[in-house]
Amino acid sequence: MRKKAFWLGLAVLVGIAYPSQNPGAVFLMIWPAARPTAMGGAFTSIADDASAVYYNQGGLGFLQGTHATLMHANWLPGLYPGMYYEYAGVTHSFPGRGSIGGNVVYLTTGETDVINEHGEFLGRYTTFDVAVAGGYGFPVLRNLGVGFGAKFIYSFLVPDWVWRVMPELGIEAGGTGVTWAVDVGALYRPWQFLNVGLSVANLGPNISYTSSGESDPLPRMLRVGVAYYPVYGEHFRVGVIPEINKILVGMFDNTTFQEEMRDAWKSIGVEGTFRYEPLALSARLGYFEDLTGARGGIIVEREGSSQEHVGLWDVLTRKNLGRFKSLGLCFGGGIEYARFEFDISVDQMIYDFPTNNYKFSFSYQF
Repeated sequence: MRKKAFWLGLAVLVGIAYPSQNPGAVFLMIWPAARPTAMGGAFTSIADDASAVYYNQGGLGFLQGTHATLMHANWLPGLYPGMYYEYAGVTHSFPGRGSIGGNVVYLTTGETDVINEHGEFLGRYTTFDVAVAGGYGFPVLRNLGVGFGAKFIYSFLVPDWVWRVMPELGIEAGGTGVTWAVDVGALYRPWQFLNVGLSVANLGPNISYTSSGESDPLPRMLRVGVAYYPVYGEHFRVGVIPEINKILVGMFDNTTFQEEMRDAWKSIGVEGTFRYEPLALSARLGYFEDLTGARGGIIVEREGSSQEHVGLWDVLTRKNLGRFKSLGLCFGGGIEYARFEFDISVDQMIYDFPTNNYKFSFSYQF
């Protein structure tokens, strides 16, 4: 069945390439919201809107009022035309006691045809994944917020009737996975011009799709980021946001520390904002590299038309890398008027295959 091949391909596209064990529920690793995506996913050290429940619950300790965000994306239509990705999040603060929040993440590939080995059409179904999360963050100190969250995960890959109409597969049941996970995070803001963020996501039991009980670990991730604002004025603000994300599954299985660091996702985001109440305009640019998953980075061509994804560290330490071909960039912008904000992002340049990848977010602060 082509659906199995698709999900294996999706795992690679979000940066999972371990020889021994691959995580399940990989949709949990897709960046929600247009603003963080435009900066290559670097948002752990900012987390100042309703997407904080996903990126860093520590940011909930600093939010004021009520924030709501909706996002839509026809995600990677060049890979699977019917696939789309949705995110909805809301937070509400209690003065002096932090904020609570919740979100829903939904991914579907659209309708899938079931065709047996003889080429006969047997039916059609819709695959989807959904995660419902809640979180709470509070200020431990005036400049330190900590938080935690929990999520319910439901993954529907194959309905049972497929196994009944295709007995040649030798499977009687399976194709649906259910589990839960917790997240923790902290956001430290020692000065107005500097933030430091840390979060650990998707800590929970493995997810199983088969009746035999075989299971896959969740995509447990460690995120560490810094947001530095060399310009922080009343009307102009410029931030530089480096971040590193590490998938914890299979960590140090026959690998060295240097190899683990090379495997980590690395992002550098830049955000510039001009604000003149009640209007604000923002422009964003992000560099992203995932060398294990062959996404982003600096793509070079060698003799014979072969290409390789190399990182910034490779440029500094290696010679004769090849001829520069492209750069793994994300970009976007936003417009804010009074309490309403609209953001757009484009991250298709981090993928090797032709596709369009736009995300649109609508936010409101009550």
